[in-house]
Amino acid sequence: MIIKVVISLDNHYAFPVKASVIDELPIQFQEREWIRRARIEKGEMHDLEYLLKPMTRGEYVFNNINVFAHGPLQLVKRRFIFEATQTVKVYPSYIQMRRYQLLAVSNRLQEAGVKKIRKIGHSMEFEQIKEYVRGDDYRTINWKATARKDALMVNNYTDERSQQIYCLINKGRVMKMPFNGMTLLDHAINASLVLSNVALVKQDKAGVITFEKNLDTFLQADKKPMQMNLILESLYRQKTDYLESDFEKLFSVIRNRVTNRSLLILFTNFESLESLQREMGALKKIAKYHLLLVVFFENTELKSLIEGDASSLEDIYIKTIAEKFAFEKRLMVKELHKNGIPSILTTPENLTVNTVNKYLELKTRMSIKFFNRLQTLFFARWIKQHLSRDRFC
Repeated sequence: MIIKVVISLDNHYAFPVKASVIDELPIQFQEREWIRRARIEKGEMHDLEYLLKPMTRGEYVFNNINVFAHGPLQLVKRRFIFEATQTVKVYPSYIQMRRYQLLAVSNRLQEAGVKKIRKIGHSMEFEQIKEYVRGDDYRTINWKATARKDALMVNNYTDERSQQIYCLINKGRVMKMPFNGMTLLDHAINASLVLSNVALVKQDKAGVITFEKNLDTFLQADKKPMQMNLILESLYRQKTDYLESDFEKLFSVIRNRVTNRSLLILFTNFESLESLQREMGALKKIAKYHLLLVVFFENTELKSLIEGDASSLEDIYIKTIAEKFAFEKRLMVKELHKNGIPSILTTPENLTVNTVNKYLELKTRMSIKFFNRLQTLFFARWIKQHLSRDRFC
């Protein structure tokens, strides 16, 4: 995105002036020698235009405008300071988000690399009654509607809606690692925006939680029309901190504030098996009450080291260590799976499509609400047994 800035200069002197303009640009540009010059005739207005291209999201603060003006003789120079403080919000790219939204609305997500998942059985979310066509499941025939219409009618079902989807984004130091000019946090935020947008298109409720040593942002899952704007506002200025994230505090917040069973997609990173094992206790407690999906990143630099040729003893040592770390990443996937926690190990460039794929897979297989139904069935059976026992006594 390119920002066009216009500074209007109006000459009220009775003679032409030469002006040197210094605009105090946002600190993100690191521009210390910015200056523009212009000649302005008497009584005229001159527009000074320039372009800026912000490379990171966040708040860009423009400060004062300094103008140094001198007349034709150039004997003296007068300084004018104009208070023009203005904050410009730079949001993450809309392009990818809108692309996925359009494909989701038209059921063409396969064009973006999203897999089409075969359903096992059908969901129980009723959509409409329609006329029977060849290939419809005869078990869904609605006999009452058939009798009324004098034509074979069937119930049509759709994917379950209004399921709660939360993106949990770790802002700790592990997310500071760069990839293609962006940090892992940037990639996680972009993927969260796309995923939240797809979830809202699919009539689910989307929410966001960001955390580090303490909870930073908690946006309740909802599907109201302004929810996507609220998610954008909560994510555009998030920054990585150099602190260790507290997963126990995250569990405490989720336990107290996310009351219904939800799909929690945790964007984080683990560089060693020991770092995963330190947080495994908190992850298991979260997975006890919700469907937790852990998303972490492959180290692409290690891959290039492993695939490269080793021409010296030092290269062999480096390649062996790289293979050890890459193997540990695969061990982490197995460790999470062993504890009943699904996970995605992905490169940053494939993060979005892999996460959307997994969300649609879990949604199609009705994994999110299955546990709730099981709990309800068990509780109803328990109540029935105790009531019959009390009656017998």
